[in-house]
Amino acid sequence: MTRVTREQVESAYRALGSGDRARILEHYSEDLRWLVPGNHPLAGWYEGLDAFLELMGQTHKLTGGTFRMDLEAVLVGEDCSADVCRNVALRDGADPASASPYERMDYQVFHFMRWRDGRITEGRDGLFGDTAAAFSQFWAPFAPDGTRRDR
Repeated sequence: MTRVTREQVESAYRALGSGDRARILEHYSEDLRWLVPGNHPLAGWYEGLDAFLELMGQTHKLTGGTFRMDLEAVLVGEDCSADVCRNVALRDGADPASASPYERMDYQVFHFMRWRDGRITEGRDGLFGDTAAAFSQFWAPFAPDGTRRDR
């Protein structure tokens, strides 16, 4: 078994950010499983690469394309990697000056990934402390005034 490298993790993030499915497939398995924690419409397991890419598309739609993950730290092992990203986004249509957790995301997210044959086969998002509540609030279908948003 070949040890996962920091370069592989960084390349996987760049591929995902490209939106190019063929490039993404170089780093993510077709049978990928991904867990998004929380109590919001995007929470749950995503089974298969297509489902995961739909999730990523939804995050970009809900944020008007502002969602980004800035890689801050990477740990690697024989068949796994763990990283911390600073996730930043503004809900689509929100006032750019808003500080509401329903409209602004700016916090660290932990990702744990299992690798096989050079590709990610399973991933899990993890959140630190109060970030778990903020993450659910951000993806919740409510605006700060309590009105429902479109998903």
